[in-house]
Amino acid sequence: MTDRTEAPGTAGPDRALAALAAAGFDLSGLTEEQHAVLRALTDQELALLADLKGRLEEAGPEVQGHAEVAGGALF
Repeated sequence: MTDRTEAPGTAGPDRALAALAAAGFDLSGLTEEQHAVLRALTDQELALLADLKGRLEEAGPEVQGHAEVAGGALF
């Protein structure tokens, strides 16, 4: 059994996407297939992703910029 509680103000399968967006994840560039994978995440998996994102941001430089130019990433 998985724990799939609803994100506040969100009903149905998009609750996971709403929770990730609220945590600061940019989901705009993902495919529908990738959205489907994210919709299937359990609450524990969502919490882990949010925790990892926070820890990575804390470990990064205070100011970090990036851009994609000709298929390559510039930091």
